[in-house]
Order: sequence, then structure tokens, then C-alpha cells
Amino acid sequence: MSQDSNSNSAPGAVLNEQQWNAITQAIAGLNRDQLTWVSGYAAGMAAAQGSSIAPALQSAPAAAGDAPTLTILYGSQTGNAKGLAAQCQAKAEEAGFNSKLVSMADYKPRNLKAETHVAVFVSTHGEGDAPDDAIELHEFLAGKKAPKLANTKYAVVGLGDSSYEFFCQTGKDFDERLAKLGGKPIVDRLDCDVDYEAEAEAWLNKLIESLKGDFSAAPQTAVAAQTGAAVQGVAAQTYTKKAPFKATLIDAQKITGRDSVKDIRHIEISLEDSGITYQPGDALGVWFKNSASLVSEIIGILSLDGNAEVSVGDAKMSLTEALTSKLELTLSYPNFIKSYQAATGSETLATLMEDKAQLRTYMAERQIIDIVRDHPGKLSEQQLVDALRPLTPRLYSIASSQAEVEEEVHLTVAHVDYEAFGHRHQGGASGFLCEYLEENGDVEVFVESNDNFRLPADPNTPVIMVGPGTGIAPFRAFMQERDVQGAEGKNWLFFGNPHFTQDFLYQVEWQGYVKEGLLDKITLAFSRDQEEKVYVQHRLLENGKEVFEWLEQGAHFYVCGDAMHMAKDVENALISIVQEHGGKSEADAKAYVVELRKAKRYQKDVY
Repeated sequence: MSQDSNSNSAPGAVLNEQQWNAITQAIAGLNRDQLTWVSGYAAGMAAAQGSSIAPALQSAPAAAGDAPTLTILYGSQTGNAKGLAAQCQAKAEEAGFNSKLVSMADYKPRNLKAETHVAVFVSTHGEGDAPDDAIELHEFLAGKKAPKLANTKYAVVGLGDSSYEFFCQTGKDFDERLAKLGGKPIVDRLDCDVDYEAEAEAWLNKLIESLKGDFSAAPQTAVAAQTGAAVQGVAAQTYTKKAPFKATLIDAQKITGRDSVKDIRHIEISLEDSGITYQPGDALGVWFKNSASLVSEIIGILSLDGNAEVSVGDAKMSLTEALTSKLELTLSYPNFIKSYQAATGSETLATLMEDKAQLRTYMAERQIIDIVRDHPGKLSEQQLVDALRPLTPRLYSIASSQAEVEEEVHLTVAHVDYEAFGHRHQGGASGFLCEYLEENGDVEVFVESNDNFRLPADPNTPVIMVGPGTGIAPFRAFMQERDVQGAEGKNWLFFGNPHFTQDFLYQVEWQGYVKEGLLDKITLAFSRDQEEKVYVQHRLLENGKEVFEWLEQGAHFYVCGDAMHMAKDVENALISIVQEHGGKSEADAKAYVVELRKAKRYQKDVY
């Protein structure tokens, strides 16, 4: 940078004396945290104005000499692991540590041997499966080429849901494999259930404290650049999981036929005056309330007082309010049975808990209300509250493009509604959206960004979309977006459901896109319309030659829907297609699919 010709230049030759004095007066008396925030804010403002200073800050070396760096890796399917990883970096930078935050999808596994300090944040989905962006690193650590890590210290956070059998399995895998390779744990692994915020905060503080002996302060420029990016990120999205927007329900229309075995609703929600923005591929987080009849029944069975005051975290409220809006009453999980048994002294539950397989089967078939009905007992209002875990929002793939619907957001929701054990059962969020929430009623929402499920940057790129059932939702958004863009890329949809006449979701819209020429191909699999069941993976195999041709032309391949079965069957079909029509061995076909995933040409939104 050339020297400023102003004779009254301030330090750094960028500001004049008057500007320098104004700044020093403005920041006088600020503490360290406040100074860090201001420096980050200034860096973010500079970047937004295209200043030559901001890139210099951002490209400045994060450390001098041999100072260690905390490499923070995340593998995230819905964004929670990424969010915790970002919190970790913020705390590391606040402590003056050099750090870098990297998605596992963008990380070269061979670089691991050069790392001194690694923090891993990874979710688990399906039957103990790693999220898409973590698959390569997860497999690398289990393979023969994994390096010895005798000079690496590490920490692992796993995220999961204890109502599933393979709770936090991917986090456990990383912990075990890093240790086996010689890595030294900095702190014990943390397994996060759906309510993890307080526990994760304590763990992060413990991690930072444990690292202080190894780290020296990073240069202030590095801290400013990192914090500036964080400030810009916060400004970009005001409403969050912890601070949702109070939206309004516009419509909840059933889009399956009268005789369908499924009750699927098209939900429209107004975001008017929120300033919320989203992209095709994102999810909408929905906070819901439990039904009044469910709350009343639980209170009645246990002979409790709904008006009794209880504590939920730091807040005090009536038991009825807590059960309605603060606590999970549908999904069952081991910790509830453990706590409920301890409070009531139920001998039958104690016996059931001795057989883990039997317990897992029992929970899979029952909601919380069923457990209470089966094992009524005596406990206090606060004991019931303490046995239940906090209610958590449900995430739904967004079924609209904002370029098309503007200040609205659309969802495709399967209403969980069935008879079991002589009683009607409904899903927590789906029951709220589809039955209990009235038109123009309030619903608290937030957008969960999903950078792992995006349309190609080039609108001329062809796309193949596989979305049976409610998996159709994001592809409705994709087509709306490409329609508004005037995209020239070819589009091919694979859709499946039980019956053509009852379950062809958004049929008129898809037929319209075909007529307009926007949707080049639509391939349908209605499983119950013939004697032998036909699913989307069968249709893929039948069209394998053309599917492979599209892939060779650069097509992006998307899958949305059931993770447990459909997504795995579709991936196996994809590998078979590449093997047969690409003339490859099974190993080479699998490698081809891996390369598609690494190039972000094979993306999944599964649940």
C-alpha cells in the first residue's frame, strides 16, 4: 500500500488525524469482547464496500511462526453440527486462538496427519449413517490409508436423537477411530440429544479452557476478519431457532384423495413483514404446541394438578402450559422411561429396561401417552416435567421458491394420524399444522439453511430429481425457481406413491410444466396400481441408459425422502446404472458415485 500524502496521517497511513481521534474516543472504555465485536463489524463493513483492506485482513496469516491452529471440522445434514462448529470457532477466536472452520466435504483427509488440534462436530442419521459431507472422511479414518496421529489432539461432539437406536453413532465412530490412530482426546466426547444447547455450551467452555496451555493469542487482524464474517452472517438472518418469527397460517389443504391411505397437506404460511429469505433446498423449522386433549389426558391419568407451578429450565409456569408448549409428548426415548420408572417405581418398566432390544421395540410402537397409559403411577408435577425432554421444532423441506411466492413459504406435510392400542395418535407438529392450527393462526418459524441441497449455479445444467411421497417438496421449489430463471437446463422428475388416482401430489402443476416444456421428463412409480410393487428405484433401473447419459452430460442428481430404505435403494440403483451402462466394475461404479457426491452433483435431503 502506498504511503498517504496527508501530513496529518494517523497510524497505518489509512486514516487522517481527525478520523483517528474520533475512533479512539468512540472505543474508549470498551471491554475486550466489545472491542472484538467492533473490529469484526468494521471488517464486515469494509468487505461489503469492496475495500482493499478487508481482503488483506481475510488473507492475512492466521498465525505467526509455529503457533498451533484449532481445525474445526463439521459434518452436518440439517445444520445443527455446523452451528455448533461455528460457536466453537467464535469461542476460540474470542480466546485468541488461531482456528479454521471447514466442512468435511471440503477437507482433504490426508491433511489430517499435519493437524495438531482438531475438533469434530458431526451428526448421525438413518441407521447410524454419517451425513453426506462426512462420508469420505468417515470412511478414510476406517481405511488402510489412515495416518498415525500421535501428534494430534482431538475432541468430538456427536449430534443425534436418543429415540433412534444408533444414537450419535457417527460421533462415536470418529472418537474411536481417532483414538485408534493414536490421537489424544482433549476432553471427553459429548453425545448431544435433541435438547443440547446448555450441555454443548458447557462442553465448549471446557474445551477452550483445556486448550489454553497449548495456544497463544492470534494476531488481532485474524480475529477481526473472522468476527466480521460472523457479524455479516448474523445480520443476514434475523430470526433463528431460539428467536423464531411469529408467522400466520394461510391454508392447509389436503392434496391426497378421499380414499388415499395417506393424508398429505399443502401448507401455506405468510412471512409478511419478516424480511426472511430462503433458497430452494432450505428447510423451515416449525415450533408447535401439543394438543389440549393430549395434555389433559396425561394430567388426568396421573391425577396431577394442571395449575400447579413447575420449573422448565429457568422459567416457571403452570404444568398445563409446560406440557402444551415446552415439553415433548409424542416421540418416546430411553431417558423418559428411565426417569419415569425411577419416579413411579414401576416394576414392569424396570423389567422392560433390562432387555434393550425389547425396550427399543416397545418405544418404537408407542408415544409418551401410551407409556403413561400402560404404566400409570404416582409422581409429582415437577417429577413429570423433569422426566420429559424439551419440545424441539420439526424441520420440513420447503416446497416453494421465494422468487415465485414472495412473502410466503409452502410445505408438503404428511399428517401422522393413526389408530393404535385402541386410541387415536397424531404427530406433534403435523397434528398441529394439519388439524389444531386454525386459518390465520400463529405459528413460530425459522429458516434452516441447507447448502448441501442446492440447484446448480449454472441454470443450463440438467437435473435429475428423485422424490417419492413428501420428498417431492423441494423439487416443487426447484421447478418454480428454474421457471422464474428461464433456465435452459433439462429437468427430469422421478416420483412415486401408492396410487395414481389418489396420491399424485401437485399433479396439475407437474403436467403444466411438461406442457410448457420446462419439465422434460416425468417418470412415475405408483406402487399399488399393479400386482407387483414398483418403486422409484425400479424406474431408475428401467431408464438406466438415459440416466447415465444425463450424468455424463453433467447432470446433478438429487434425492429427497425416506433415509432408512428409499435413499439407500436409490443409491444402489445408481451404482448399478453406472456399472452397467458405464462399463465399470462395482468398485469403479462406487468411486464414480463418490466423485459425483464430492463435486456436489449428487445431493440428498433425507429424513
